[in-house]
Amino acid sequence: QVQLVTSGGGLVQAGGSLRLSCAASGRIFSIFAMGWYRQAPGKQRELVAQIPTGGTTDYEDSVKGRFTISRDNANNTVYLQMNSLKPEDTAVYYCNADIRGHLGRYIYWGQGTQVTVSP
Repeated sequence: QVQLVTSGGGLVQAGGSLRLSCAASGRIFSIFAMGWYRQAPGKQRELVAQIPTGGTTDYEDSVKGRFTISRDNANNTVYLQMNSLKPEDTAVYYCNADIRGHLGRYIYWGQGTQVTVSP
């Protein structure tokens, strides 16, 4: 069974940094695009950053220049380096990945990790 395990959230002061990790495991044949989403209280889940297997990355406008998404294909892991954090970045962050496993090709989600940025 394919699963994504997320880690790295926490509490940080404004201007600080955090690094999120998300590792995929299970019977995986291929991983296509991987990405990070976030959901703040009372708001819809939004795409933060996405990284395809090849090609350019994509970022939500408010995080451009502050967040960097990267992936380690050998270890089926995607990262989100978050710098210059702002209180408005406070949210639960979720990773997702487009994975072809032994049951077929599906979008999988991690369990979510809380990021809280204090003023």
